[in-house]
Amino acid sequence: MTDVTTGPERVLRDDNHESGTPNLSLFLTFLRLGLTSFGGVVAHYGYFRDIFVVRRRWLGEREFADIVALSQVLPGPASSQAGITIGLIRGGLWGAAAAWLGFTLPSAALMIAFGYFARMPEIAEFARPLHGLLIAAVAVVAQAIVGMARNFIVSIRHALVALAAAAAALTLHGSWVVIAIIAIAGLLGWKALPRTDRPLALRNIPTPWPRWMSNLAAFLFFALLGILPVAAHLTGSHAVAVFDRFYRVGALVFGSGPVVLPMLAHEVVPTGWVSQSTFMAGYGAAQALPGPLFTYAAYLGTVMNGTVNGWMGGLLTLSAIFLPSFLMVIGIFPHWSALRHSESASAGLAGINAAVVGLLLAAFYNPVWVAGIQSWLDFAIAAAGFAVLMTRRVPTWGVVVGTVIAATVIG
Repeated sequence: MTDVTTGPERVLRDDNHESGTPNLSLFLTFLRLGLTSFGGVVAHYGYFRDIFVVRRRWLGEREFADIVALSQVLPGPASSQAGITIGLIRGGLWGAAAAWLGFTLPSAALMIAFGYFARMPEIAEFARPLHGLLIAAVAVVAQAIVGMARNFIVSIRHALVALAAAAAALTLHGSWVVIAIIAIAGLLGWKALPRTDRPLALRNIPTPWPRWMSNLAAFLFFALLGILPVAAHLTGSHAVAVFDRFYRVGALVFGSGPVVLPMLAHEVVPTGWVSQSTFMAGYGAAQALPGPLFTYAAYLGTVMNGTVNGWMGGLLTLSAIFLPSFLMVIGIFPHWSALRHSESASAGLAGINAAVVGLLLAAFYNPVWVAGIQSWLDFAIAAAGFAVLMTRRVPTWGVVVGTVIAATVIG
């Protein structure tokens, strides 16, 4: 066992003391988290801290805080990226793969199974419970908007960026719209917005892989954004087109899990790959599951129209949406110490975060509200669910289950 000392705290690496199978230990630890981590990103961080800092002492408090901060500023699924980083530190690339697989497998398998259920001809018999999932999505996304607005809309200028992003998302169409909104918001933040936080004064975590590997990962991250659309156009392959769109979503989504909703909706609903009602039913179901919300992509790949669907489609979309996280974590980790102290990076991120609130607000109207609220009864159930979520006394999955029951019984 190698002990890397950082003052009074330690980062324990090289798990060979654990029965000679460090990556198996990582996989089993994250598998348990994948089965029990309800409640979203913030709750996931709490579970991670309890396991890796308090119980196992694999990380010190400051090292863990730095990992959380890194995962927050990168695009993609934040808690999954924290897990990938922990896996990298503990066991290199194979450790990262083991951590991701364990944390992702339970919810991904359940989402693929739900996708097969949603494709059954008998699905019409479950119309009201499925509509309950759409109503639950209204409550969940509304809570996400309120929470993110409290954190990221800290001035009139931030609010104007958010409203402009929402208006653009609702009036303009095309896969380029969200990308353009994020890019423009980052530029506006860099030039016109104040910082929303202070840089962390934390000590560096040693990088347990060679620098060339980070440089290659960073190159691939950006190269694939350009190569995949060209490959999809030249080959005419549905599989390549799907991989391209889900990779782009994973590479450009900033914020918590619900933010993936508007980008995925832009990519799969207008193309006819997934109907709006089927899209929202899966999103509602994902809220009731443990683990990362981004496994919702596996459901979309399963129910998708086209030459690729079923479990193979689910695995394709799942790998595409998470691949950017691996590349970005590996690529940025050695440079994180300098980046977190950059005034320009922080200001640009403030603009992006404000735009994310606007994108989520646009998605709240269409497709969330349009699909979920069809009567005053639906509105009343959604409002009740939102009120319960705001009390923070009932977990999200409990509100989803309660909403489905209420929609089935009362409806």
